[in-house]
Amino acid sequence: MNSTHMRMRTTNWSAPIVWTDTYNESALKKYYKKHPVAVGLVVFAVGRYLEYYLESFLLSANMFFMVNQRVIIYVMLDDFSRMPFISLNRLRTYKIFKVKQERRWQDISMMRMKTISEHIADHIRHEVDYVFCMDVDQIFKGSYGLETLGESVAQLHTYWYKESPNKVPYERNEASEAYIPLGQGDFYYHAAVFGGTTAQVLKITQECARRIMNDKKNNIEAVWHDESHLNKYFFLHKPTKILSPEFCWDLRKDTTPDIETVKLSWNFKHYEFLRKEV
Repeated sequence: MNSTHMRMRTTNWSAPIVWTDTYNESALKKYYKKHPVAVGLVVFAVGRYLEYYLESFLLSANMFFMVNQRVIIYVMLDDFSRMPFISLNRLRTYKIFKVKQERRWQDISMMRMKTISEHIADHIRHEVDYVFCMDVDQIFKGSYGLETLGESVAQLHTYWYKESPNKVPYERNEASEAYIPLGQGDFYYHAAVFGGTTAQVLKITQECARRIMNDKKNNIEAVWHDESHLNKYFFLHKPTKILSPEFCWDLRKDTTPDIETVKLSWNFKHYEFLRKEV
């Protein structure tokens, strides 16, 4: 996506790219009032990520995520005793699940796909219509609502959305299941946010988990772990809606004129603490 295409509104397969000025909020509200939906939000908080980020993520989600819609927040953590107590607004509830802590942060990131797929298959698909999976080290900054719903939803990456596919960090090792050949690919998607209908997100997470496990068997680790596999999935199965970087922006990067409103921002990354081996 070069700078002349900075504000592309649709992809060449006719999927909308959502920017702040591409939707009518009141029309959406009217439609979903007649056709109510429930939306799930899955977030992982393990190890030090739990103490640094979970509370601010949840407080901001309570304020800005799918306001006035029915929401279930699925919190996956490794220590129940450190779950922050936050009283939620009406129509929203928590469900809290314990996950095993992996030794390496790379494994946490990769096992996430398997865990999400198991939870969707087991109960989430019976509880909500749509589900978003998000990294915990982010903060909602503005209304993040119905405009983001779609069958399969991908997020353009802050750092790479203006680059041509040849310059983005796809997995280039041909032996990896995440491999995308040079000269191919559409956009570079950020694994910090993806979503869609529960049926579609089940497909995405199952397929990514399967590919990750195949790589693991062959002692291969994709360059950007689960994000590389997510990019491969969306390369093969095009998303039906793409969110502009306004929906997941790194505020330390200067905003360009195309970023009008930041809906969700990256939180400060304390990698020197977070990524120590446990």
